[in-house]
Amino acid sequence: MEDIFIKALVKHAEGHIEKHKANVHVYMENPAGIGEHSDIIEAIELELMEMAKYDDQLEMLEKYF
Repeated sequence: MEDIFIKALVKHAEGHIEKHKANVHVYMENPAGIGEHSDIIEAIELELMEMAKYDDQLEMLEKYF
């Protein structure tokens, strides 16, 4: 049963990383198209922080489980 939970947690974290990575690509490819983010660098930094959070979760799962 533990395997099912670990697999779900891994997939969840990987999905969030991909989502935030896609947002970074959009900001870099077409920054003018993102109207509510006047500070593109700050928006990218926020996306990177979210990616780091989920990357840390993957690291903890690998290290301890």
